[in-house]
Amino acid sequence: MQTIDLTPLYRTLVGFDRISSLIDQAQRLDATGGYPPYNIEQVREDAFRIELAVAGFSEDELTIELKDNLLTVQGKRTQTEGERRYLHRGIAERSFERRFQLADHVLVTGAALSNGLLRIELVRQLPESAKPRRIAINGEASAKAPVIDAPVSPANDQAA
Repeated sequence: MQTIDLTPLYRTLVGFDRISSLIDQAQRLDATGGYPPYNIEQVREDAFRIELAVAGFSEDELTIELKDNLLTVQGKRTQTEGERRYLHRGIAERSFERRFQLADHVLVTGAALSNGLLRIELVRQLPESAKPRRIAINGEASAKAPVIDAPVSPANDQAA
């Protein structure tokens, strides 16, 4: 496994000291194996969908949990009664745990199970405090604190 040294980036990035730990965590999450297979789709600019192939699992055997921006999908197989005798066994019927690290302000809006695919809908919703704002510039003689206007919008931009 290769380690990435982000020290040169810290000279120009302010407040991104979490990046190194997030990259390390992402590398650990990726090493969990390839079961079950999944897709990540960008539906719109701020909307995403994760699809997991969970053939043979029922809704009762699947759990989805979101904690501290870590989305965890678990499938726990219930034991089938009686012994089955297979001539060929190509369908995986094992329990799994798949984790996805979500960016800040990404929310899970729903999940559905259909035709062996578990679809998890995600949307990015920026709070007002994270949206761009126009900051007033005071003169040199002014000792007042800087004034912060409302978020930038086309109406505010034309008035300036």
